[in-house]
Amino acid sequence: MDEIVNRVAQSALMVFDLEDYYPKQVKSGVDIAQWLEEGFLLKEKDFREALKNHDWTQYHDHLCAVYCSTDAILPAWAPILVSSYLASEAYWVVLGSPETLDTQYYQNILEHLDYSSYTDKPVILKGCSKKPVPDSAYVAAIQKLQKVAKSIMYGEACSAVPLFKKSTTKL
Repeated sequence: MDEIVNRVAQSALMVFDLEDYYPKQVKSGVDIAQWLEEGFLLKEKDFREALKNHDWTQYHDHLCAVYCSTDAILPAWAPILVSSYLASEAYWVVLGSPETLDTQYYQNILEHLDYSSYTDKPVILKGCSKKPVPDSAYVAAIQKLQKVAKSIMYGEACSAVPLFKKSTTKL
């Protein structure tokens, strides 16, 4: 009887799994509307007092998205002021919806990774995440990998979809 050989394990395929970079920190949304009169009106004195009295320690080491859930028209300094309070506690702060937080987090992580280990290698951009990795992270990842990889496929080794193959034509 022939021995079963795992050709995937023996291949030069490298897996790039975005779940490896999924944030370990708690994610929190900080809604400015909670400090506005009826959720819409910013009274500077009351706003500043509310921020001063807020318990910012609850965001210790969190990833925070500063946003406003109402259609209030805010002065540009309002979210900046909220962020200044978060800066002493939070791990990272972004301006935008909680959904924007993951997108910006991955953009930042992927911008600073070293991709040299993927140089001239076939790469699988692992899909089927168990964690909510945003689609934008896959778009950002392929842009980075395409600069170095020999080829890129998406999915799992058993059912990968080809996405990119480096041209080997020479002039």
